[in-house]
Amino acid sequence: MRQRRLHNLVLLNLILALFLSIGIHEVLLLGGFSRLSEDTVTKDGFRRQTLNEEVLSYIQNTKDPGKDLGLYLLETDFGRDRLDAGLKKETFLGLEDKWAGRDGWDSYLKQCRGIWNDVRYFPIPQPSRGKDYGVSYVDSWMFERNYGGKRGHEGTDIMADENVRGLYPVVSMTDGVVRHKGWLEQGGWRLGIVAPGGTYFYYAHLDSYADIKEGDTVRAGDLLGYMGDTGYSKKEGTTGNFPVHLHVGIYLFHGDEEISVDPYWVLRFIENRKIKCVYAP
Repeated sequence: MRQRRLHNLVLLNLILALFLSIGIHEVLLLGGFSRLSEDTVTKDGFRRQTLNEEVLSYIQNTKDPGKDLGLYLLETDFGRDRLDAGLKKETFLGLEDKWAGRDGWDSYLKQCRGIWNDVRYFPIPQPSRGKDYGVSYVDSWMFERNYGGKRGHEGTDIMADENVRGLYPVVSMTDGVVRHKGWLEQGGWRLGIVAPGGTYFYYAHLDSYADIKEGDTVRAGDLLGYMGDTGYSKKEGTTGNFPVHLHVGIYLFHGDEEISVDPYWVLRFIENRKIKCVYAP
């Protein structure tokens, strides 16, 4: 009898443990906690940085857009859902209580801040006088590209209304250090700048450079060069294979991986933050 009771007790404990494990797993799924890990920034949902006009308006006045957007993306399954509680300070305080401190949070938060908190200026300035040389861009993230083999477009192209190389100045969106300068077969004359938060901002297809070299420190708003149409060739200086534009890329460093993220909403975030300068047509 005693052995039978002991056997039943062991069996009951096993069943209880099974139900508890299933329950915890369901809680994790329902709460979305499985979205957060050390590798979250490598996932397609995060890399797309899917926002909307309402969120864009909210973060214009927040002191820590990287943190707020990081919380928003986790809670909404990376833009697939809506925040039922609405976009307000109290909502994000509650979300911070929910997510902060979980495994992967610190590295995730650092990457979110690296994308959003260092940007200061739109890369194409506003003419200080004379003609308004306009630009346009759309969210072309992962659109098909075929030069050098079929691939996805890892950036946003800012197109020049005036298809004239060397006309539009290009300024740095962030403070940072110039890590790369020179010719790339796909990117033409390009610059790569590492911002204070560790994120890599990439400017491609330049017509020419400002007086700048690798290792230089730049400030947000500093002249980097001029918009052009260089690239799509192994021969340095090749032009004319596409219209004049600036390709903007944003990359994170995750261990040994270089992770591209969609710059479109970042550009929308700073679209009205343009320095003024003289254009010299």
